[in-house]
Amino acid sequence: MTSQTSPAGADIAEQRLLVQEARRDLVQRYRGVHQVGAEPSIRVMARIVQDLERDCAERQFSEAAIRLEIVNRTIGDVDVRRITECEGDEGSPRDYRMLGDELGVALPGEDLNGYRASGKGYKWLREQMLDAERQLLAAGHDLRIYDIHGVGNPLLRGRLAEDMRQWGLTVSASQVALGLGSTDCIDKVLRGLAHLARHRSRPPGAVLCPAPGFTMPEQQAVSYGYRVHTVSIRPEDGFKLTGALLAEELEKNPDVNVVYLTVTNNPTTLAYSPEELTEIQEVIRRFTDRGRRVYLLADLAYIGTGPPDEDRARMRSLTSGAVAADQMIYVSSFSKTHTLTGERFGWVVFGDAEFAQAMGSSWTSSVSTLPGEWQLRFMAYQALFHRNPRLVEKIRDLYRLRRFRLRRQLERFDEEHHLFEHIYLDDDATVYSWNRLRAGEDCFSVLEKTGIAGIPGSTFGYSDDYIRFSVGILPVELE
Repeated sequence: MTSQTSPAGADIAEQRLLVQEARRDLVQRYRGVHQVGAEPSIRVMARIVQDLERDCAERQFSEAAIRLEIVNRTIGDVDVRRITECEGDEGSPRDYRMLGDELGVALPGEDLNGYRASGKGYKWLREQMLDAERQLLAAGHDLRIYDIHGVGNPLLRGRLAEDMRQWGLTVSASQVALGLGSTDCIDKVLRGLAHLARHRSRPPGAVLCPAPGFTMPEQQAVSYGYRVHTVSIRPEDGFKLTGALLAEELEKNPDVNVVYLTVTNNPTTLAYSPEELTEIQEVIRRFTDRGRRVYLLADLAYIGTGPPDEDRARMRSLTSGAVAADQMIYVSSFSKTHTLTGERFGWVVFGDAEFAQAMGSSWTSSVSTLPGEWQLRFMAYQALFHRNPRLVEKIRDLYRLRRFRLRRQLERFDEEHHLFEHIYLDDDATVYSWNRLRAGEDCFSVLEKTGIAGIPGSTFGYSDDYIRFSVGILPVELE
């Protein structure tokens, strides 16, 4: 990129203009060699942002100018160290900067944008890990020894099973298997189902995936020999799979034996109602009654980011027993609901104990054994959230605040640049914003005009007329 050094003593307004100029130049260069959807767009947009930030740093622009003119809203991870929002007095319940301290992420004495971390959460988690190991040893479980089954220690699995009671599901520790995040859990489930099919001398079959949606399971499914059957869902249906559409697709595609369903959707931020979930389950039950086994793989990644009463109603519909227990699979994690993406805490709950046992070989033949320290930290966090449920409420409040601010910001940009045909309202859940672009706009033009890097719809198996933004990594700056 050709660039000129910013004038000595240039004020922030002048520097912002120079950043905008650099942004336009780099976007035009990328547009000349990349087509939207030609490769994983997260990587393309990430490279653009990195190149811009590197160029601006070399030109010694102020951090404030860079922060206002280059905003990475591609990935959903929440960086608690970069939270700046504080509504009210320092240290008040709505001082969101404290989350890093309260979650035990911040180091003792660490500066969290003006809030000095006490380190109490950091130390408490380590004390809990020590206590958890003592409990395990007393119960005859040594995490420093190879775990033959690989599904994780029974104390933690039992506690997670107990947590499912709030959703109306009664299961035991034997029906829970731990994994390194929900993505790892889904991978193991698909591996296990493919293994069971081959054991019965059958092909793995096909996985039905609604689009737009999280596409990692599609890539996993292909690696285990499944056919991926993508079903495009309509805006007028709230970007949700309807019972009628599912019945039609199952009838036309007899090899589909797994339905992957993100109960609260990424990227659309829209959630299934209890009635919609019941309708989907009734369709699966009708096909089961006709002698066809179809598994419902329910991804609960964002159950916990929405209003508690609504999440509870959704889950009680899913656990109602409408689908046979040995066809129900629930995948959960602390990644998005508890801002702990890097910790990789995930677990699977199988609706039936015999089914869970049959799936165990997938864990044994993949991860072999789970890291002992990881399991202890998982136990410590599970104890933390039981001890202080207000933490989850605070995280949910932060998401709500950021989504509201991002909508206002997008509306302002739309008034200035006429970018969006529709800015969708969310169902008060997830860490995203889903929007339809006007004709002639794409993720590159949005970045060029606003400085915000989003992800095009093709990343989610949909149309590039749509774009997703995340509120995760960075606060929303309101000028």
